[in-house]
Amino acid sequence: MSRTTEQKHSAYRSGLGHAAILGGTLASIFLVTGPAFGQVGASASASQGTPAIQLPLSGRAGLSGTVEATEAPVPGTTTSINTLNPTIQVSGPYAGSTSGAAAPFSGKLSLQEAVRRGLDYNLGRVGMSQAMRQAHSQTIVARSALLPNLSGDVAETVETVNLQALGIRFNFSIPGFTFPTLVGPFNTLDVRARLSQTVADLTALNNYRSSKESLRADQLSVEDARDLVVLAVSGAYLEVIAAQARVESGRTQLDTANALYFQTTEQFNFGKVPQIDVNRSRVEMLTEQQRLTTLQNDLAKQKLNLARLTGLPVTDQYQVTDALPYAPAPPITLEDALKQALDHRADLKAAAAQVHAAELARTAAHDEYLPSLAVSADAGAIGQNPAQARGTYTVTGTLTIPIWRGGRTAGDVEAADATVAQRRAELEDTKGQIEDQVREAFLDLQAAAAQVEVAQQNLDVNQQTLGQTRQRLEFGVSNNIDQIQSQESVSSAELDYINSVFAHNVAKVSLARALGQAADSLPQFLKMQ
Repeated sequence: MSRTTEQKHSAYRSGLGHAAILGGTLASIFLVTGPAFGQVGASASASQGTPAIQLPLSGRAGLSGTVEATEAPVPGTTTSINTLNPTIQVSGPYAGSTSGAAAPFSGKLSLQEAVRRGLDYNLGRVGMSQAMRQAHSQTIVARSALLPNLSGDVAETVETVNLQALGIRFNFSIPGFTFPTLVGPFNTLDVRARLSQTVADLTALNNYRSSKESLRADQLSVEDARDLVVLAVSGAYLEVIAAQARVESGRTQLDTANALYFQTTEQFNFGKVPQIDVNRSRVEMLTEQQRLTTLQNDLAKQKLNLARLTGLPVTDQYQVTDALPYAPAPPITLEDALKQALDHRADLKAAAAQVHAAELARTAAHDEYLPSLAVSADAGAIGQNPAQARGTYTVTGTLTIPIWRGGRTAGDVEAADATVAQRRAELEDTKGQIEDQVREAFLDLQAAAAQVEVAQQNLDVNQQTLGQTRQRLEFGVSNNIDQIQSQESVSSAELDYINSVFAHNVAKVSLARALGQAADSLPQFLKMQ
């Protein structure tokens, strides 16, 4: 009614005739009541209430990429023992990285620096950090339903009205005056601020609480991604160390084979050995050359892989500075390890947070059955122009009582129940998975420690045998067949020892990851300086 009264006064002040006043009044009534009917329609739509946010069925994060350490037995040859073959399987974004060119690099890479670069640039952790930012934005959006919404607008309307088109007929006449069929133009200026505030809406409140728990789960998943990056990078670094040791062993074996070939050739020139001995020693030399080439190729690939994980330029032209020889693992019992893992594993905490988020989302779905209360208000000035504008306001309180929504609420509740059940099952599975990882790491650690001891003894015995064989050859009581066989045994024993130390280090890294907080405990497990 305030807009109608304002326009009446404006019509009088403008000096319009009685007919114009009547037409303007009718048109104004239409213009005012028309938006009023529109607001009624909008209110009916708003009465549907705040829908509960439906979470994804699965609460597990980072399923697109994983890092796993496995150790499988590899049968040995006739000259070597059975060994464990450890591998670090890296998939998805954890196998790549963003560019770390901005960070200075001296060309020498320690394990500590490699881990730091991995935590900064590995794509797995970067992706989880961005997922956490998305979860934070969703929390802000959910919170906005509980906070005031304030907006302002300035509207100027110029309109003409066809009265006949609206069904307005005048059944009387005034002598000398003809009622117009087209009224206007009308000019209206409206400057207005609008405020809406949710007073009581439990669905919106629990939606916000659920989104906060989802954010907390993502934050914990970022912590778990740190452990996975540490496992991936340290495993790749250990691969480079082992490959480098194999290359050094291959060079030593090649030097020995070259020396044997030179010695046999000299003996042949003096008629002391037949041609077949020269041929055997040459075959051994060529075999060692081919083996060294293969080992060097593997080393280059392992260094490329490490560079990819840590954001370094994709090249093998750098050096790793840590040797990481054999060192016993920190003393810890299986029971203490299991307890520590259940207390510290971030992925277990994230799974528990996902269950809580699903439970809050289910509560929000049940709250759709409850009434909600909201208040809206607007205040401003309206008139034909700024000089004639007068202040008006509207305050509306709306209590929405759900009666029947076509079964939507029941469907939301059923979907939320399914999500809670699924996430509880995933939480139990995560507990079992963690216990399995801890027990497997313990088994691998024990087996690898025993394997290192056996491999060291085997290497010592084969080196003694090789020394005795060389003496027999020098005294002429043996041929080079025995020396070649002894040399092959030493080569196999050295590789077995290198693989055993590598397997032991991988088992220690796996145990550090299984216990949680791998970045903090890694120096203790690997005896890093």
